Amino acid sequence: MSLKNWDNKTWLSSKKYIQSFNSFLLKQKKLNENSNILDIGCGRGKILGSLSSRLKLKTKPIGIDIEIHSDRDRRIKFKKIDAIRYLKNTKKKFDLILIKQTIHLLDFNKIKRLVSICKTKLKKEGNIYIFTLETSKNEIPTFLLMKRRLDISLNRDKKIITFLSKLYPKNKIKKFSYKVKISRNKYVEMIKNRYISTLLSMNSNQILKGINEINHKYRKAIYFNDKLICLIL
Repeated sequence: MSLKNWDNKTWLSSKKYIQSFNSFLLKQKKLNENSNILDIGCGRGKILGSLSSRLKLKTKPIGIDIEIHSDRDRRIKFKKIDAIRYLKNTKKKFDLILIKQTIHLLDFNKIKRLVSICKTKLKKEGNIYIFTLETSKNEIPTFLLMKRRLDISLNRDKKIITFLSKLYPKNKIKKFSYKVKISRNKYVEMIKNRYISTLLSMNSNQILKGINEINHKYRKAIYFNDKLICLIL
């Protein structure tokens, strides 16, 4: 089962979240209408599409994803291709390569290969921005099994950050946080749709049990901070 619902009608696809995320990007990185941008694991491409409009980009940004969504953003140039294969074959150079919450899906050898080839495709002042979930004080609402698996995933994210930091010691680390308010019913729907990778391998009974736990654990309105680590290379 693939991760295809992470940005489908969730706070991650809301206009407010996208504006907040792009404001964070532009605070860290100077971009303008002439910038070339690549998003690896772009989903529906709404973040990149919004950024394109905001900057009035002359060249459409490129989004890579293994899923083809019918509602993908038309303001980007979408490619269904393996990222390493694309990067090996393209002559383009980028001001920003964005890898948002997808690097944990790769093994360490592929992470090393991907980041290495990304570095060769940057312009002189270009950067790679790698986003992972906050590993130490994460607030994502969970049920018991989800929490256990999320903790394992977050521990792996921590190892990835350490691994890349040793490979590229001139890195910078920044933090992004977004205040989420969501109805419990809406969040239950997201769990049913397996919006996060820790839910993908769970069977229907495990999901149903988890939903029952969520309904008992949380009030009708759920509040939390969606926190990300941004590793800048």
